[in-house]
Amino acid sequence: MRQPLTVAAIDCGTNTIKLLIGALPAVSVHEARMVRLGQGVDRTGRLADEALERTFAAIDEFAALIATHQVDRIRFCATSASRDASNAAVFVAGVRERLGVEPEVISGDEEAALAFSGALRGLSPSVPRPVLIVDVGGGSTELILGTTAPQAAHSMDIGSVRLHERHLHSDPPTAAEIAAAVSDIDAALDACPVDPAAAAAVVGIAGTACTVVAGVLDLPAYDRDRIDQATVSVAAVQDFVRDLVAMPVAERLSLPYLHPGRADVIGAGALIVSRVLVRTNLTSMTASESDILEGIAWSLVED
Repeated sequence: MRQPLTVAAIDCGTNTIKLLIGALPAVSVHEARMVRLGQGVDRTGRLADEALERTFAAIDEFAALIATHQVDRIRFCATSASRDASNAAVFVAGVRERLGVEPEVISGDEEAALAFSGALRGLSPSVPRPVLIVDVGGGSTELILGTTAPQAAHSMDIGSVRLHERHLHSDPPTAAEIAAAVSDIDAALDACPVDPAAAAAVVGIAGTACTVVAGVLDLPAYDRDRIDQATVSVAAVQDFVRDLVAMPVAERLSLPYLHPGRADVIGAGALIVSRVLVRTNLTSMTASESDILEGIAWSLVED
């Protein structure tokens, strides 16, 4: 009997870099580091030297973990920040040197397809279709609508880091700053070809949405098992987002389920979740811990 392939998948986003190693569906390693690769990219158009240093340090850690497993295939996907950076070649060379693989700077459309594939892996068949997958990242937000495969998908240039750096300069943000961020989000949604109102269910994936659900559940710590497939009311999400955005960073840092590396930007990301939900006709949202990372990993097995 043929042994299953052991794969290593890496998702490098604007705020977080994540690693999964396993002989799927079994997972041996699931790690994440907050590196803020997209620091300042919206303003400068380039990856900051210190952001590259943090990211390369995390990749060195991941390379050491990969070396302890007999990995057959590796896939490294980078998303919004490295798509937009003028010095992306420095990043690509650094990844190649550390892992021996060519990083793929994937398009928004491919990011959306991988995120949908990953999200569906853990989703109950009882969840009504079509489902809207909402993936709020640091630099971009993907909306993907579909049943068994994406029927419509779009990547918007709004994300938690990008919007925070663009609009939310005070701590806590002023009413005018929040209004400017909401206006930016609404303009992106107005131009988005994916209609949230067409969804029979909405599933939030990745760190921002899952942290919001953890907050609604008022968890004593970030707990993947309790968050995964949890369903919360839209009304409770909106109440939580309103309170979260009004908190100073010091107060957010006391929230036991919130990673410190997300504390400054979570308000902007939560606003995106909130504004998407306003456009649905739904009363609940489900969280999924399966996301683009799982999509990348399964792509190595099923190609």
